[in-house]
Amino acid sequence: MTGWFVWSWSNPVYFDYGGNVYYQDNSVYYGDTQVCSSTTYAEQATELAASTPEDVTNDDVEWLPLGVFALLKEDQEDPTMLLELAVSKEGVIGGTYQNTVTDSALTVEGMVDKKSQRAAWTIGENRNTVMETGVYNLTQEETTVLVHFGTDQTQQWLLVRLEEPESEGSGS
Repeated sequence: MTGWFVWSWSNPVYFDYGGNVYYQDNSVYYGDTQVCSSTTYAEQATELAASTPEDVTNDDVEWLPLGVFALLKEDQEDPTMLLELAVSKEGVIGGTYQNTVTDSALTVEGMVDKKSQRAAWTIGENRNTVMETGVYNLTQEETTVLVHFGTDQTQQWLLVRLEEPESEGSGS
């Protein structure tokens, strides 16, 4: 994954929310280092998600599919939200969100920060709810994501990669 981007990172960064990234006393810490206030952290994610270039068209972009993920809230067993995500060499995140209860599908848009490797995105027209994780996390089978509901509330949810269906005629 690190070689895919135009920035050529030497090492991927894993965001383990509740582990190496955690909230304490209205501040966000990465390891033992205080990064910023929890409000500022949510604002940064919102700004990152909104920084998608306006002139991006799917026809002009080379996409790396990241997979299809079930999105689960805390203590939820049966997923009702699915995310199909892809990323461009320039760090643009695109994809589709599907809610199986409401049978609705919405566009996913966001960006990867070239310095921190944070990935943040929004769903549909709702710019107040922002999801984020490290872009490297999106290569894992299961990862935590932060869901920022404005700057006042943040929840930790889970992304679980869904297996690709076997193609017809594969003989397996």
